[in-house]
Amino acid sequence: MGQGRLQLRVNDKVEVIAGKDKGRVGKVLKIEKAERRVVVERINMIKKHQKSRDPNQPGQIVERESSIDISNVMLVCPECAETVRTGSKVLDDGSKVRACKKCQATIETPKK
Repeated sequence: MGQGRLQLRVNDKVEVIAGKDKGRVGKVLKIEKAERRVVVERINMIKKHQKSRDPNQPGQIVERESSIDISNVMLVCPECAETVRTGSKVLDDGSKVRACKKCQATIETPKK
C-alpha cells in the first residue's frame, strides 16, 4: 500500500466513488492518516449501542459516521463542481497550493 501524500484536507467537499454510498457528496470531518481513512459528513452511517453511564441515564442507540477508505472518495472542485484529481501549483509569492487538474483553479488559500 502506497504511503504517498494525502490530497485531502478537513472541510474539503468530496464525492464517494465506490461502495454503498456511491454518488453522495459530503464534507470531510476527520482524516486518519495512519489508516488512510476519512470520516465524511452523513456518509457510512452506523448505529452504536451505548451503555448507560449512570443510573439516571438510560442506554441508547446513537447513529454516527464511520470512516471509509480514502481511495473511495474524490475531491469536488469548488470552481467547476466536478470530481477532480489535484496537482500542486507554485504562486508568484513562492507558496505552494493545490490546483484542479481540469480547470487549473486553486483549491485552497495559500499558507502563510
